[in-house]
Amino acid sequence: MAFQYLNNRPLDEARTQYLALLQEQGFTPRSETIPVQSAGGRITARAVYAHICAPHYPACAMDGIAVSAADTFGASDTTPISLTPEQYTVVDTGDPLPEERDAVIMVEEVVFAAGQAIIHQAATPWQHVRQIGEDICAGEMLLPGHMSVSPAAIGAMLAAGVLEVEVLAKPIVGIIPTGDEVVLPTANPKPGDVVEFNSSIFSAMLEEWGATPQVYPIVPDQEEAIRTALTQALNECDMVLINAGSSAGREDYAATVISQVGEVFCHGIAIQPGKPAILGHRGSKPILGVPGYPVSGIIVMEQLLRPLVDLCLGRGAEQPVTAQAVLSRRVVSSLKYQEFVRVRLGQVGGRLVAAPLARGSGVVSSFMKADGILEIPQGSEGLEAGSEVPVRLLRPACDLEHTLVAIGSHDPLLDELADLIHQADPSSFMSSSHVGSMGGLMAIRRRETHMAGCHLLNEADGSYNTAILEKQFPNGGVYQVECVGRTQGLMVASGNPLGLTGFRDIARSGIRYVNRQKGSGTRILADYLCRKEGVDPATVYGYEREEFTHTAVAAQIAGGTADAGMGIWSAAKIYGLDFLPVCVEQYDLIIPDYAWDTSMIRRVLEILAGPAFRARLEKLGGYTLDQPGRVRRVY
Repeated sequence: MAFQYLNNRPLDEARTQYLALLQEQGFTPRSETIPVQSAGGRITARAVYAHICAPHYPACAMDGIAVSAADTFGASDTTPISLTPEQYTVVDTGDPLPEERDAVIMVEEVVFAAGQAIIHQAATPWQHVRQIGEDICAGEMLLPGHMSVSPAAIGAMLAAGVLEVEVLAKPIVGIIPTGDEVVLPTANPKPGDVVEFNSSIFSAMLEEWGATPQVYPIVPDQEEAIRTALTQALNECDMVLINAGSSAGREDYAATVISQVGEVFCHGIAIQPGKPAILGHRGSKPILGVPGYPVSGIIVMEQLLRPLVDLCLGRGAEQPVTAQAVLSRRVVSSLKYQEFVRVRLGQVGGRLVAAPLARGSGVVSSFMKADGILEIPQGSEGLEAGSEVPVRLLRPACDLEHTLVAIGSHDPLLDELADLIHQADPSSFMSSSHVGSMGGLMAIRRRETHMAGCHLLNEADGSYNTAILEKQFPNGGVYQVECVGRTQGLMVASGNPLGLTGFRDIARSGIRYVNRQKGSGTRILADYLCRKEGVDPATVYGYEREEFTHTAVAAQIAGGTADAGMGIWSAAKIYGLDFLPVCVEQYDLIIPDYAWDTSMIRRVLEILAGPAFRARLEKLGGYTLDQPGRVRRVY
């Protein structure tokens, strides 16, 4: 019988019912008493009241002399009064006010002569004196319950004689990684090893939310071992996550084990990624089965675990900051799920533009690069390019206003350029989306990018970019800015073990090729070389296998899943591959006139012409620089 999830509940319904069930079982915040000095950022469990007044004695508020105000009456600039040593006491700020004194005169307003204090202005009773309880009175409420303790609040409590404070305990969340193939982080994993980094991601998220993570040793895919680990964690923690083992594999025991030690409330949430999630409990202690793919796990953590942490810490759900954005390309979705799509964002021409990132559940780098999350409701087939959509922001809106958007052909130099831009001005950023040269030009036509990397060959005369720009922009509106010449060629395994001599060898029997996506300049070059060399793409194994970057192609060859692929020399160098040069192509930045006069583009042009950029490319290798930043042509 085929595997079936027990449920496919809508997210909101599952979350609401799960929280209600746990509270019925007695899931409530714990509290603990800690020294006030250690309470910064913690949440008070109940109201805090002052034990003593602050100040608790009449205190001098200035350096000077303490006097009886009556002795100073009548003093003025024309009729100064001299006070004898018996009539004043020298004091410093914070000193107790001497008995029989009721005012302080600042030292700047006193002239001392022959042991006497000469004053030119009368004092008023209780001037420059801090009365008992001026700041805080004993019995006064200092902080209400469920309030974050600020640095100033620490000072106020200590001043009021409060030395310890009852705060909500940070919930302890046990994390149990599982899997026979899972290994601790290493720089040299063996084939088949899956590096266990999810617990590190989850731990950082929990600490950011105010919880305490407790990571347990990796548990093999054995039912008894997982049950033993879960039982231990439940005895030691407030809630427990089992990472992996919630899907449909033959060794996915999470649901079985949870049902053995407690109860499974729901297995299968109508979200993507994250649908295999399990919501369970033992009494009032939550147990979550979190999918092994990192992006799925992050979504489940945010949507289903964070509400539990918020409840433990006595705070309401954080309201997300959203903004309207224009979707740069179509997004297809399943009717069965609520989908969370990671996007890159940037302000272009007064509009916020959202470019979808890779959507695989295992593509953790997409979360690192994401500026926002686009939610597609359950029951929707997707969203069309150009649609205005709400996006939950993962970065401050002010950062997005200072983000240079680059959509087009991939090259490692864009990462170097982004780093130099941010170093030159820490408030400036650059966001790159790799959709190929033609994709970049289309983004310019839709006014969705500030610039596009481009290297499109004109087969008629061997030139780059000029012909296509004239065709795509017949009425002008773009600048063709020189960037680099770069060496394109065939990347092959180190030592060239198959003895490839040129491009036409990709058609040899047994050769596994990996290509770039349609519309990229490298793919257009490969198609051209096929025609020139008499190679039928249909006879090339893997010609339709597509990657979106030069480094991704190189990674497949270095990993042994492909034997050859077209790419740039710098990508081959990164992965230690052999390289058979084919040509030196012109890689330009195409900049639309609507972005040309912006400060961000001005900075790009300065960096292109500077020594730091040249030094970075020389280190990468495979580039020639004539006059980077020079405008080749205006259309």
